[in-house]
Amino acid sequence: MACALGSIATGSPACFGHSVNSASVFRHRQGTSRSVLARCTSRKWSTNEVYRLSACSENVCPLFLNFWHWTEQQLQRSWLTVKNRQQKLGLKVQSEKPLQHTLDSFSSFDGEGVGRAITGNLGSSSVVGNIKLTDSVRGDVRASATTIGEPSLSPHANIDDLTPSTTPFLTITVLGATGDLATSKIFPALFALYYSGHLPENVAIFGYSRSPLSDEDLRNLISERLTCRVDHAEECGNKTDAFLKRVFYQRGVYNTCDHMETLDSRMLELEGNGPANRVFYLSVPKECLLEVTNCLSASAKSKTGWTRLIVEKPFGDDADSSDKITRGLYQAGFSEDQIYRIDHLLGKELIENLTVLRFSNLVFEPLWSRTYIKNVQFIYSEDWGVCPGKERYFDEQGVIRDLVQSHMLQTIALFAMEPPVTLEGEDIRNEKVKVLRSMRAPTYADVVLGQYKASISKDGKSKIPGYLDEPDVRTNSLTPTFVATVLYIDNSRWDGVPFLVKAGKGLIKHSVEIRIQFRQVPGNLYRERFGYNLDAAANELVLRVQPDEAINLKVNNKVPGLGLQLDSSELNLLYRDKYDGEVPDSYERLILDVIDGDTHLFLRGDELAATWEILTPLLEEIENLKEEKDGI
Repeated sequence: MACALGSIATGSPACFGHSVNSASVFRHRQGTSRSVLARCTSRKWSTNEVYRLSACSENVCPLFLNFWHWTEQQLQRSWLTVKNRQQKLGLKVQSEKPLQHTLDSFSSFDGEGVGRAITGNLGSSSVVGNIKLTDSVRGDVRASATTIGEPSLSPHANIDDLTPSTTPFLTITVLGATGDLATSKIFPALFALYYSGHLPENVAIFGYSRSPLSDEDLRNLISERLTCRVDHAEECGNKTDAFLKRVFYQRGVYNTCDHMETLDSRMLELEGNGPANRVFYLSVPKECLLEVTNCLSASAKSKTGWTRLIVEKPFGDDADSSDKITRGLYQAGFSEDQIYRIDHLLGKELIENLTVLRFSNLVFEPLWSRTYIKNVQFIYSEDWGVCPGKERYFDEQGVIRDLVQSHMLQTIALFAMEPPVTLEGEDIRNEKVKVLRSMRAPTYADVVLGQYKASISKDGKSKIPGYLDEPDVRTNSLTPTFVATVLYIDNSRWDGVPFLVKAGKGLIKHSVEIRIQFRQVPGNLYRERFGYNLDAAANELVLRVQPDEAINLKVNNKVPGLGLQLDSSELNLLYRDKYDGEVPDSYERLILDVIDGDTHLFLRGDELAATWEILTPLLEEIENLKEEKDGI
């Protein structure tokens, strides 16, 4: 409706291109406007004030009244719910005055105020936009309508549909809540999202595990790990308390569905009768995964919103076991768009920045091919051994399954993919699958494997145990902790370019980075200045993911002076110097993507199958060689 109500009231040529005044329009529509007048005057608006609304369209006032009635009903419903809960808990029932004050404030808008609220400061040719509540009304609405279990009232509503949508309740359940991953990463990430306003107020977080804990026990367990970032230190204590009040615990086993039904009942109590969405983070042993998903599907899916699963690796041990897990998830009733296979490395800032760096910078996109790139190195180096408590898991998996299958291959796919049609998750994953399907499977001859041995710490004060000295590691284990290999992508863009992968634990330093080495300048006029080592003159782009996120570009330049001496220098973008604030943890980014339904950093079923098709022949060859050596 191309009309500004304020302009009509003064006779401006605003409505449908005709010069009119409010009285003539009202008389012209008198038959349809009498009911409008009656309804508006019943809400204390004068006839002149109603003209401002009815002059342009008889629909404005009734729609606004519908919105008022809806608000009245929602606030009344919210207050009654709070009242019932307080009575049930034996608490003093709060006064109904805040509710009445809100309704009185809302109904006492004058006509001009309503016109401004609906249109803002629109010109004569603007389309009517959003209703905007006053600050006092918005404050009362928020106080009355954001109690856990009730939908929050949005302060804005579109004039074309004055039945505003409520924010669905969100329940996040962490299965395996007492494990190290949950207490050190998942719950702190959820708190960081809550603190920064990325979780709705009407959110509840459940922990589920076999340990005999109460709600308060879980809150005490995770409170020690919750920290406020330096740039978000205000109100830290209050925010922490508010978050912990939204944390609950349900004890249960993984191989039966009885406790899942209890979990569902408790969630329903908090969610109320409105729409509710659920996220289940499955940080459970791999042998329990399918039993858990079957029970969740049967007993704990949301009936009034969406349900999404976050699945931690391992995603199988080879192509067959991975395919079994994928089919099991589908058979449990979960579709691919509900399954989020998480890889924490893909949530790192520099990995997320890969597509931005390439597709939004003209200086890089034309160079991203075999014509200009000599090789690409993907390095994942850890200066510590196997994490305590993970020794048995790692001894079963090995470095190829643990680091290469997901971390490295997914990063290569993001790096090497063709430009997607859009930035939508499915379009990006379509291009990643094409890269993986074009990748040549490595053989044992292409691989170097190793195990870390006992050593002395950097400060020389302590001894670091070797892999075979770790607890729960077999004394004669041949499980590799280091791998170096070369991969090739057989397509027109990357044909012949080696992608070098180096990954391992117990190495000299901690480093996660991507190094792009460019080819020599053809016919380099300064080749004699570099001697025989022309590689020293090659440009190199380094994306340092950890530690200290940075982007370095190695270039050649002349050293200042009268001579002609060349030097290789770095153009350095160090994130901690350039940007204020701390870089969010990768789990924060990935959990938020799940809530938002953004899939581009998660493995799709066919992507997962493609990674195992690449690595399964190599893994089988390694296992056969192990058996031969054991036989000797």
